Amino acid sequence: MDFATARYNMVEGQIRPNHVTDDTLIDALASLPREAFVPTELRGIAYVDKEVPLGEERYLMAPLVTARLAETAAPGPDDLALVIGSATGYGAAVLSHLAGAVVALESDAGLAQRAAQTLTDLGIDTVAVVEGDLKKGYPDQAPYDVIFFDGAVADIPDEISRQLAEGGRLVSVVIGDGVGKAVLVSRHRGGLSTQHVFDATTPLLPGFEPQEAFVF
Repeated sequence: MDFATARYNMVEGQIRPNHVTDDTLIDALASLPREAFVPTELRGIAYVDKEVPLGEERYLMAPLVTARLAETAAPGPDDLALVIGSATGYGAAVLSHLAGAVVALESDAGLAQRAAQTLTDLGIDTVAVVEGDLKKGYPDQAPYDVIFFDGAVADIPDEISRQLAEGGRLVSVVIGDGVGKAVLVSRHRGGLSTQHVFDATTPLLPGFEPQEAFVF
Protein backbone atom coordinates (compact mmCIF):
# COMPACT_ATOMS: atom_id res chain seq x y z
CA MET A 1 0.00 0.00 0.00
CA ASP A 2 1.15 3.54 -0.77
CA PHE A 3 0.96 5.05 2.71
CA ALA A 4 2.26 8.44 1.60
CA THR A 5 -0.66 8.81 -0.80
CA ALA A 6 -3.10 7.57 1.84
CA ARG A 7 -1.72 10.13 4.29
CA TYR A 8 -2.05 12.91 1.72
CA ASN A 9 -5.64 11.89 0.98
CA MET A 10 -6.42 11.85 4.72
CA VAL A 11 -5.19 15.41 5.13
CA GLU A 12 -6.80 16.77 1.99
CA GLY A 13 -10.04 14.77 2.21
CA GLN A 14 -10.70 14.55 5.96
CA ILE A 15 -8.70 17.21 7.77
CA ARG A 16 -8.58 20.40 5.72
CA PRO A 17 -12.29 20.41 4.70
CA ASN A 18 -13.42 20.02 8.32
CA HIS A 19 -12.41 23.21 10.16
CA VAL A 20 -8.76 22.27 10.87
CA THR A 21 -6.59 25.23 9.86
CA ASP A 22 -3.47 25.17 12.05
CA ASP A 23 -0.54 24.75 9.66
CA THR A 24 1.78 23.15 12.21
CA LEU A 25 -0.88 20.59 13.11
CA ILE A 26 -1.60 19.85 9.46
CA ASP A 27 2.13 19.41 8.80
CA ALA A 28 2.31 16.94 11.71
CA LEU A 29 -0.58 14.90 10.37
CA ALA A 30 0.94 14.97 6.89
CA SER A 31 4.33 13.72 8.09
CA LEU A 32 3.55 11.21 10.86
CA PRO A 33 3.23 7.61 9.64
CA ARG A 34 -0.09 6.72 11.28
CA GLU A 35 0.34 3.14 10.04
CA ALA A 36 3.24 2.70 12.48
CA PHE A 37 0.81 3.07 15.39
CA VAL A 38 -1.64 0.30 14.45
CA PRO A 39 -1.29 -3.50 14.29
CA THR A 40 0.50 -4.67 11.16
CA GLU A 41 -2.55 -6.49 9.83
CA LEU A 42 -4.64 -3.29 10.07
CA ARG A 43 -2.23 -0.87 8.44
CA GLY A 44 -4.39 -0.88 5.33
CA ILE A 45 -7.13 0.99 7.26
CA ALA A 46 -4.84 3.32 9.22
CA TYR A 47 -6.03 6.37 7.28
CA VAL A 48 -9.76 5.70 7.05
CA ASP A 49 -12.16 8.15 8.68
CA LYS A 50 -12.88 6.05 11.75
CA GLU A 51 -11.19 4.63 14.81
CA VAL A 52 -8.86 1.65 14.41
CA PRO A 53 -9.01 -1.25 16.91
CA LEU A 54 -5.78 -1.95 18.76
CA GLY A 55 -6.96 -4.98 20.73
CA GLU A 56 -8.15 -5.37 24.31
CA GLU A 57 -11.02 -2.94 23.59
CA ARG A 58 -8.61 -0.10 22.87
CA TYR A 59 -8.72 2.10 19.79
CA LEU A 60 -6.80 4.71 17.84
CA MET A 61 -9.16 7.65 17.48
CA ALA A 62 -10.28 8.71 14.03
CA PRO A 63 -7.85 11.20 12.45
CA LEU A 64 -10.35 14.06 12.39
CA VAL A 65 -11.28 13.66 16.07
CA THR A 66 -7.59 13.70 17.03
CA ALA A 67 -6.96 16.74 14.84
CA ARG A 68 -9.89 18.81 16.04
CA LEU A 69 -9.20 18.06 19.70
CA ALA A 70 -5.55 19.01 19.22
CA GLU A 71 -6.45 22.25 17.50
CA THR A 72 -8.99 23.07 20.20
CA ALA A 73 -6.34 22.56 22.90
CA ALA A 74 -4.01 24.91 21.01
CA PRO A 75 -0.69 23.73 22.50
CA GLY A 76 2.20 26.17 22.27
CA PRO A 77 5.94 25.53 22.01
CA ASP A 78 6.46 26.27 25.71
CA ASP A 79 3.54 24.12 26.90
CA LEU A 80 3.63 20.87 28.83
CA ALA A 81 0.92 18.47 27.68
CA LEU A 82 -0.51 15.35 29.30
CA VAL A 83 -2.11 12.67 27.11
CA ILE A 84 -4.42 10.33 29.01
CA GLY A 85 -4.86 6.88 27.50
CA SER A 86 -2.08 7.33 24.96
CA ALA A 87 -2.27 3.69 23.75
CA THR A 88 0.29 3.27 20.95
CA GLY A 89 1.28 6.93 21.08
CA TYR A 90 -0.17 8.52 17.95
CA GLY A 91 -1.97 11.36 19.74
CA ALA A 92 1.15 12.05 21.80
CA ALA A 93 3.22 12.09 18.61
CA VAL A 94 0.86 14.64 17.06
CA LEU A 95 1.04 16.86 20.15
CA SER A 96 4.84 16.60 20.18
CA HIS A 97 4.86 18.77 17.05
CA LEU A 98 2.89 21.48 18.84
CA ALA A 99 3.88 21.42 22.52
CA GLY A 100 7.27 21.74 24.15
CA ALA A 101 7.02 18.41 25.98
CA VAL A 102 4.44 15.65 26.31
CA VAL A 103 3.73 13.14 29.06
CA ALA A 104 1.92 10.11 27.60
CA LEU A 105 0.04 8.21 30.31
CA GLU A 106 -1.00 4.61 29.60
CA SER A 107 -2.37 1.91 31.89
CA ASP A 108 -1.62 -1.07 29.64
CA ALA A 109 2.03 -2.12 29.90
CA GLY A 110 2.12 -3.65 26.43
CA LEU A 111 0.70 -0.55 24.76
CA ALA A 112 3.04 1.70 26.73
CA GLN A 113 6.04 -0.36 25.66
CA ARG A 114 4.95 -0.27 22.03
CA ALA A 115 4.37 3.49 22.18
CA ALA A 116 7.81 4.13 23.65
CA GLN A 117 9.47 1.99 20.97
CA THR A 118 7.54 3.55 18.08
CA LEU A 119 8.28 7.08 19.27
CA THR A 120 11.96 6.19 19.61
CA ASP A 121 12.01 4.66 16.14
CA LEU A 122 10.54 7.89 14.75
CA GLY A 123 13.10 10.04 16.55
CA ILE A 124 10.51 11.75 18.74
CA ASP A 125 12.35 12.58 21.96
CA THR A 126 10.02 15.12 23.60
CA VAL A 127 7.46 12.51 24.71
CA ALA A 128 7.82 10.61 27.99
CA VAL A 129 5.67 7.47 28.15
CA VAL A 130 4.61 6.58 31.70
CA GLU A 131 2.43 3.80 33.10
CA GLY A 132 -0.31 4.43 35.63
CA ASP A 133 -3.99 4.61 36.49
CA LEU A 134 -5.64 6.74 33.82
CA LYS A 135 -8.30 8.06 36.21
CA LYS A 136 -5.63 9.59 38.46
CA GLY A 137 -3.78 11.46 35.72
CA TYR A 138 -0.09 12.00 36.38
CA PRO A 139 0.34 14.46 39.25
CA ASP A 140 4.13 13.98 39.39
CA GLN A 141 4.61 16.44 36.51
CA ALA A 142 1.55 18.66 37.09
CA PRO A 143 0.40 21.28 36.43
CA TYR A 144 -0.14 20.87 32.68
CA ASP A 145 -0.88 23.55 30.12
CA VAL A 146 -2.78 21.00 28.03
CA ILE A 147 -4.57 17.79 29.02
CA PHE A 148 -5.69 15.64 26.08
CA PHE A 149 -7.93 12.59 26.51
CA ASP A 150 -7.05 10.08 23.78
CA GLY A 151 -10.48 8.46 23.95
CA ALA A 152 -13.92 9.22 25.30
CA VAL A 153 -15.05 9.53 28.91
CA ALA A 154 -18.41 9.65 30.63
CA ASP A 155 -17.11 12.23 33.10
CA ILE A 156 -13.87 14.11 33.66
CA PRO A 157 -12.50 13.24 37.12
CA ASP A 158 -11.85 16.15 39.46
CA GLU A 159 -8.44 14.63 40.24
CA ILE A 160 -7.43 15.21 36.63
CA SER A 161 -9.00 18.66 36.33
CA ARG A 162 -6.95 19.75 39.34
CA GLN A 163 -3.78 19.01 37.36
CA LEU A 164 -4.62 21.74 34.84
CA ALA A 165 -2.45 24.87 35.09
CA GLU A 166 -3.78 28.40 35.27
CA GLY A 167 -4.66 29.30 31.70
CA GLY A 168 -4.58 25.62 30.77
CA ARG A 169 -6.91 23.76 28.41
CA LEU A 170 -8.34 20.27 28.77
CA VAL A 171 -10.00 18.56 25.78
CA SER A 172 -12.01 15.38 25.64
CA VAL A 173 -14.91 13.63 23.97
CA VAL A 174 -17.59 13.23 26.63
CA ILE A 175 -20.35 10.71 26.06
CA GLY A 176 -23.62 10.93 27.95
CA ASP A 177 -26.97 9.31 27.17
CA GLY A 178 -25.47 7.94 23.98
CA VAL A 179 -24.53 11.39 22.68
CA GLY A 180 -20.91 12.40 22.17
CA LYS A 181 -19.53 15.91 22.29
CA ALA A 182 -16.04 17.36 22.35
CA VAL A 183 -15.55 19.73 25.25
CA LEU A 184 -12.95 22.31 26.17
CA VAL A 185 -12.32 22.87 29.88
CA SER A 186 -10.31 26.01 30.72
CA ARG A 187 -8.86 27.24 34.00
CA HIS A 188 -8.94 30.96 34.70
CA ARG A 189 -8.35 32.59 38.09
CA GLY A 190 -8.56 29.18 39.72
CA GLY A 191 -11.99 28.38 38.31
CA LEU A 192 -12.99 25.99 35.54
CA SER A 193 -15.28 26.66 32.61
CA THR A 194 -16.57 24.07 30.15
CA GLN A 195 -17.50 24.68 26.53
CA HIS A 196 -19.10 22.32 24.01
CA VAL A 197 -16.92 22.69 20.91
CA PHE A 198 -18.23 20.15 18.38
CA ASP A 199 -20.12 16.88 18.16
CA ALA A 200 -17.96 13.76 18.14
CA THR A 201 -17.91 10.16 19.21
CA THR A 202 -15.15 7.65 19.90
CA PRO A 203 -14.90 4.55 22.12
CA LEU A 204 -14.66 5.04 25.87
CA LEU A 205 -11.34 4.70 27.65
CA PRO A 206 -11.17 1.86 30.21
CA GLY A 207 -12.27 3.01 33.63
CA PHE A 208 -14.19 5.99 32.28
CA GLU A 209 -17.46 4.22 31.62
CA PRO A 210 -20.72 5.64 33.05
CA GLN A 211 -21.30 4.72 36.68
CA GLU A 212 -24.40 2.65 37.29
CA ALA A 213 -26.94 4.45 39.42
CA PHE A 214 -28.19 2.77 42.58
CA VAL A 215 -31.75 1.51 42.37
CA PHE A 216 -33.74 1.39 45.58
